[in-house]
Amino acid sequence: MISFSSYDILILLAFFLILIVIGLLPSIKDKNSKGEFLLAGRKMGLTLFVMTNVSTWYGGILGIGEFTYNYGLISWTTQGLPYYFFAILFAFFLAKKVRKSNLHTIPEKIKQIYGVKAGIISAVFIFFLASPAPYLLMSANIFEIIFGLNKYYAVLISAVVAVLFVIKGGYKSDLYTDVFQFFVMFVGFIAIVYFSYQKFSGVEYLVQKLPPNHLNPTGGFSIYYLITWFIIAFWTFADPGFHQRCYSVKNEKIAFKGILISVVFWIIFDFLTTSTGLYSKAYFGDSIEAVLSFPLYANAILSSGWKGLFFAGLFATIFSTLNSFLFISSSTLINDIAPHLKQLKAYKKSFVTKTRYTIILTAILSVVIVLFSESVVQLWYILGSLFIPGLIFLIIAAYYPKLKISTRLSELQLIIGFGVSLLVFTLKTLGVKFLSEVEPLLIGLVAVALIQIFGHYKKTKELA
Repeated sequence: MISFSSYDILILLAFFLILIVIGLLPSIKDKNSKGEFLLAGRKMGLTLFVMTNVSTWYGGILGIGEFTYNYGLISWTTQGLPYYFFAILFAFFLAKKVRKSNLHTIPEKIKQIYGVKAGIISAVFIFFLASPAPYLLMSANIFEIIFGLNKYYAVLISAVVAVLFVIKGGYKSDLYTDVFQFFVMFVGFIAIVYFSYQKFSGVEYLVQKLPPNHLNPTGGFSIYYLITWFIIAFWTFADPGFHQRCYSVKNEKIAFKGILISVVFWIIFDFLTTSTGLYSKAYFGDSIEAVLSFPLYANAILSSGWKGLFFAGLFATIFSTLNSFLFISSSTLINDIAPHLKQLKAYKKSFVTKTRYTIILTAILSVVIVLFSESVVQLWYILGSLFIPGLIFLIIAAYYPKLKISTRLSELQLIIGFGVSLLVFTLKTLGVKFLSEVEPLLIGLVAVALIQIFGHYKKTKELA
């Protein structure tokens, strides 16, 4: 499907070789130090924060291509704009508080504020929410497209490479590989937009070739559709990656400034990806599968060498998120779940050694999930719908004591948020008609919000 020259292959091989070398370079001095392995000693500066924050936000790059190809500019309106808004709110209202807490993970904060049981439940939620499985599947899809590999081999190769990125140096390895991938992803997409403009010129070509609604920021959809996407973006407050990077910086100011600067780079990268999707639609019309729009468009218009660089950019966009989520999920397992398992308490190894085993275990579990999955979008949909609702209000209230509810109600929020979302999802899957247009995540959020309101009412009544 993709025609590669020897130069393209060499560029891709060089890309992966450099990544693996970068990942294996950092070493850990104190193998019992959580702070060193999980957070790189909390020494991250502003530049490193911005680069890793930007690069890890775009793992779903093929999904962005699919959305833009099918619907046009509304891809930016729903997949970009709402996330800038909530990222800015996170910067102003949470970033400094998260860093000041001096913790390692979200479940540690939940445990500190709401008790052990809530901490354990939230850890399980974060473990699945930060699962690298969707990005593992996406990486495997590109390996299949380029090399014609069997899905099983493509998944295994992706998992092995991701493990090599982080297993030796921990978060340091994650950070340094993300910095390299930051440059590669931007160069790859700048190149394809530049060559598109050179070949087809700018807006006039797009106006002539695209369906009218593709250049409409609302895409002809209702205001309720747009509001739904804004509400979904609310999950940014529970994003474990944001919290992890805030925990690891030198001070609170870096966390605040870093997120605001990141938003600027996200706007630039969104311009590049959206432009690529629009050019792809204008070039192909309705003749290709939407999810393959980026790879097929690059194959059609890029020359030897540039094509390899663009595909390296695709891999960089995916792997920067894949290896970060693999590490976050593993960190949650070893730091917040394993200590409560009696069998593992007796296991006498250093914290770093146990975490390395956990990274391998998490990768294996993700491979199993991927082998039974066909759609990246479906994986996101399921994981987000089930595990986000119960976490949102607890995390915000954990940093704002006036919003805190009782321990019992906080546990109920986690369970009800998950349970209601699972029920709605199951009924939709079974074909219950009146739920066909209902989003499980939104119903879960409503249920949790009601518990939050009741908790405040009860608290106010007790204090009166």
